[in-house]
Amino acid sequence: MDINIPFYKMSKAQKTQLYMDNLTVIFNPQALFSDGTAFYRNPSEPDCFEEVHLRFRTGRENVDEVILVFDEQRYTMQKVANDKMFDYYEYTVKLGDSRVEYYFEVHSGHMVCYFNSVGVCSSVENYYNFSITPSFQTPDWAKGAIIYQIFVDRFYNGDRSNDVETDEYFYIGEGTHKNSDWMKYPREMDVREFYGGDIAGVMQKLDYLQDLGVEAIYLNPIFVSPSNHKYDIQDYDYIDPHFGRIVKNDGENLQRDENGNLIIHDPEHPNKDATRYICRVTDKENLEASNQLFIEFVEEVHRRGMKVILDGVFNHCGSFNKWLDRECIYEDAPGYEKGAFVSKDSPYRTFFKFREDTWPYNVNYDGWWGHDTLPKLNYEESPKLYEYIMRIARKWVSPPYNVDGWRLDVAADLGQTAEYNHHFWHEFRRNVKEANPNAIVLAEHYGDPTEWLKGDQWDTVMNYDAFMEPLTWFLTGVEKHSDEYRGDLIGNADAFFGSMRHYMTRFNTQSLQVAMNELSNHDHSRFLTRTNGQVGRIQSKGTEAAEEGINEAVMREAVIMQMTWPGAPTVYYGDEAGVCGWTDPDNRRTYPWGHEDKQMLLFHKEAIRIHRNSTALCTGSYKMLYTAWGILAYGRFDEKERYTVIVNNTQDTVNVAIPVWQIGVTDGSRMEQQLMSSSASFTKVPDIYVVTDGYLMIAMPKTSAVILKDIG
Repeated sequence: MDINIPFYKMSKAQKTQLYMDNLTVIFNPQALFSDGTAFYRNPSEPDCFEEVHLRFRTGRENVDEVILVFDEQRYTMQKVANDKMFDYYEYTVKLGDSRVEYYFEVHSGHMVCYFNSVGVCSSVENYYNFSITPSFQTPDWAKGAIIYQIFVDRFYNGDRSNDVETDEYFYIGEGTHKNSDWMKYPREMDVREFYGGDIAGVMQKLDYLQDLGVEAIYLNPIFVSPSNHKYDIQDYDYIDPHFGRIVKNDGENLQRDENGNLIIHDPEHPNKDATRYICRVTDKENLEASNQLFIEFVEEVHRRGMKVILDGVFNHCGSFNKWLDRECIYEDAPGYEKGAFVSKDSPYRTFFKFREDTWPYNVNYDGWWGHDTLPKLNYEESPKLYEYIMRIARKWVSPPYNVDGWRLDVAADLGQTAEYNHHFWHEFRRNVKEANPNAIVLAEHYGDPTEWLKGDQWDTVMNYDAFMEPLTWFLTGVEKHSDEYRGDLIGNADAFFGSMRHYMTRFNTQSLQVAMNELSNHDHSRFLTRTNGQVGRIQSKGTEAAEEGINEAVMREAVIMQMTWPGAPTVYYGDEAGVCGWTDPDNRRTYPWGHEDKQMLLFHKEAIRIHRNSTALCTGSYKMLYTAWGILAYGRFDEKERYTVIVNNTQDTVNVAIPVWQIGVTDGSRMEQQLMSSSASFTKVPDIYVVTDGYLMIAMPKTSAVILKDIG
C-alpha cells in the first residue's frame, strides 16, 4: 500500500491495514484543531453563567475518543458533524463568574495526545491551556480593524495661525523652533522642533484616510504639552491650542539680543517671559475653542464610519503641568491654583512625591526614570489625583467628545507597586466601560501581558512580542530600533514560529483580534529602513543613510503579513508612502505630501482592501502550514472563507507544496491569487492554482509573498 497517500483520502480498510502494520501514520495529528474563534467556541465572548458550545476538529474517522478537560473535570465529547475531511466533536459547558481553563485529550488506538493553545502536544502543559473569562468582551469594531497612527505635528498643517513660533517659550535648554521647510529631516535634538501639523490638518486629510481604507485613527497625545510628542502633559482637560484653535493671541515671545542670545530676566524661571505662550495655553477661550474643534473633528470622523483612539499618558505628566508648574506658567495666570512646585500649600502637593521640604520652588520631586521634565504621578498617596484621572478617563469617551478608546502609555510602569498598578487599571477599565461600553482600552506593553488581559483591566496591547518583534527579525534580521543585526534570525522560520506560537498564547482570542499589529511607530525605526539590514541611528549614520539600501520587496512582504495576521493592522503614518527613518526622532519625519512612493501607496490600498473584505482575515482562525529556512505559509479560515499566505524571504525561486487540506481546502479546489509581491513589483492578476491531493503546489520567486483564496 502507498503510505504517501494523504491520510484523509485513505479508505477505512487502508487505515485499518496501516494500524495492523503498526505504522505510526495511522493517527493524523495535523488534522486536530480548535481555538477561541466563533466556530470553535460559541459564543466566543460569553457572559457569566452562560452556556458555551466548545468544538474540536479531528480527521475523518481518525480518532476513537475526544475528552474535554474543563475546569479539571473530564467530559466525553460527542461527534456532531463531519465533512469530506474532518469530524467535529462538541460539548456544552455552563460557566460561572470566574475564569476557567480547558484543553482536549485525544485517543486513537494506542495513541494519546493533547491539544491546547499551542496545538498538539504529548503531555499536559497547564501554562498553555485555553481559557475563558466570562463577560470579557472587546469591541467588535476593533476586531481586525485597520488602525492608522498619526504623530500629529508631522502629518499635515491645516491651520498656520496656531503654529508654535520660534522662541515662543523655553524648553530643555533652548527656545522653540518653527520649521518652515516641511520636508526637512528631524534634528538629532528634535523635541522642541515644530512643523505645524494639527487637528485641522487631520480633518482636511480624512478623504485620504477613508480612501486608504482606515477604520480607526490613533492620535499620539494631543493634550496641552510643551513638546512636539506631547508625552509630557500640561493639562489633561484640554486639547493643545497649537493643535486646536487660537482665538486669543496676546503677549510676546522670548526675545534675543544682538548676538542672538535669549534675553532671560529670571534664569531659574525663563518662561515667565513667555507671555504669548502663557496666553495661548492658559486662556480659557483658547482652550474651550480647541476642545470645540476636537468635538467637530470626532463628529466628522464618526460620520465617515471611522473611530478615534486617544493616547493616555497617566504614569507621569510634564514639568509644565499645571499641578506642578515648575515653569511658573500658571503661577500668575487667572483662574489657576498654585502648583506643587511653587507652593507647599498647593492643593496638588500630594500629586507628586517630594523628597525634601524646600519650598517655594521645590525641585526635589520624583521623575519617571529620573527625568525631572517627566514628574511621576503619586497615586498611592493622593486619592484626589486618582479621582481626577478617573474623571479624565470618563470625560473623553463621553459626550460631547465621544472618543472610541484609550491607548495607554507605559502602562505597566504606573504606580509604585504591582498590586496598585493592577488596582488602578481595574478601576480605569470600569470607569471607561461604564461611560462608553464600546470603547477600547489598549496598552503599550513589552513582555508577557497575561496579568492585565484577564478581562478586568486592558482589552489588549500594542503587539510587540507576538507581531512586530518576531516579524522584523524574520524579514530583516534587524532589531526594532535598528540597534542590532542578527544573521541567525533573518529567514529563521522556526524561530519566528516559535516566538509567535508562544506569545500569541498570552492573549485570549478577543484580545488577540484587537491587538495593535504595527511594523513601525513613533518609538522604533521605520520598517522600510530596517530592510537595509543596517545598524544605526542619526548620531552614528546620519539621516540620509536611513534611505540607503532599502528593499521595498521586503517591505511588501511585511505588509502582506500585517494584513493577514490575527489582530488589528496598524499603519504608522507615512509607512504607506515610503517614509524611512532611524529610531526616535528620525522615525517622526513628516508625511511627504506630493512626494509619496505611489507604488507603495497603491500596494497598501490593495492589501487593506483584501483585509477589510474578508471575515476570515479579520476574525478567523489561524494555522501555520509550512516552515523552512526563509519560507513560511499559514492559513486564515472560518466557516465561509479559506486563505493561504506564503512568504519566501530568500534570494532563490522556491517550489513549495503547502498542505492546504489542513484549513479545509479540498481536492480539486481552485485557489485564486489575490495579491502577489515579488522582488520587482506586485500584481493582483487572479492566477488560479488547482489543489492536488490536498496540497497547493506553487513556485515562489525570490523575496516574494502571496495571498491566495479558496474559490471552490
